[in-house]
Amino acid sequence: MKKTLSNLYRLGLKELKSLWSDRVLLFLMVWAFTGAIYSSARGVSQELHNAPVAVVDEDRSPLSGRMIDSLTPPYFKPARRIDMQEMDRALDQGLDSFVIVIPSGFQRDFLAGRHPVIQVNIDATNMSQSFIGASYIRSLFSSELLEESSGAPIRLVTHVRYNPNLTGYWFGGVMETINSVNMLTIILVGAAVIREREHGTLEHLLVMPLTPFEIMMAKIWANGLAVLIGAAVAIVLVVRTILAVPIAGSIPLFLAGCALYLFSAASIGIFLATIARSMPQFGLLFILTITPLQLLSGGVTPRESMPQIIQDIMLFAPITHFVRLAQGILYRGAGFDVVWRDFLAIAAIGAVFFFLAHLRFRRSVTLTRM
Repeated sequence: MKKTLSNLYRLGLKELKSLWSDRVLLFLMVWAFTGAIYSSARGVSQELHNAPVAVVDEDRSPLSGRMIDSLTPPYFKPARRIDMQEMDRALDQGLDSFVIVIPSGFQRDFLAGRHPVIQVNIDATNMSQSFIGASYIRSLFSSELLEESSGAPIRLVTHVRYNPNLTGYWFGGVMETINSVNMLTIILVGAAVIREREHGTLEHLLVMPLTPFEIMMAKIWANGLAVLIGAAVAIVLVVRTILAVPIAGSIPLFLAGCALYLFSAASIGIFLATIARSMPQFGLLFILTITPLQLLSGGVTPRESMPQIIQDIMLFAPITHFVRLAQGILYRGAGFDVVWRDFLAIAAIGAVFFFLAHLRFRRSVTLTRM
């Protein structure tokens, strides 16, 4: 046991020195856990901000005035009142993203129960803004019409937990951190195995009194430690401090779950490296693996919106449980008593992948020795 720990320590130091000497890869790691997270979170907004809107108000009633006044910042710019003749020009020239037409006699027909129609003309060249803006307009106008029809100052108020302002980059920052952890772990560990084979240094290791288990574990703990430090910097410095995302739960508990997931992701990286015979092949395998893992894990779209068979299959991927664990701890303040099942699932799946990777790696080592 003492000899094994000594070998793991020395081999791990070799991996860390190799990583430190690769300045390009080191820079990419630093960027992935700092600038990439910030730019991804703040650069891609899922909310509507200051959308230009114009209104053709042919009714000019108190109700139409209140509806127009409900279009307020930060979702919309102050609404411009234009004539019907200006509507097409405003849309064609991109002056307004939304042009709303309120017909004459709208308030009278509405109070009489005739169900008058409001026309909303949308510039759909920006698809996401179009859908979001249309839903915002519908919600704002429905609220005003409900108050008008009830005759009483009753307003439905929705309380949103964990993200009361529905700020998109609160979600984006944490999910980008998880994606970086997943991507870099598989790349670093898998590339380390391929690099040993291509440079011929694997043969040097084989003439030493080392076992395949020691070689694998050294690569896992060394590269995993580098990624874990990057994840800690990303959560504490970028997400909590720079992006000002409130962290509801325990960061040490999240990092413990992250460390456990690193073992699973690193095992996947070694498994892929034992299948590929060169870096180009490994790159192709990585693309085929990382895309479904990240898109179907629940970090991009809700798992509930996926077909049931996809949900069931993705339960065998450790990132599914890691995303659920991270969201539970960082967003909802969940403790270990809530997320222990995800810890257990990540450990079990990681053990299976490590066992498979160890079988293939030991077989490749045996063939190399022969």
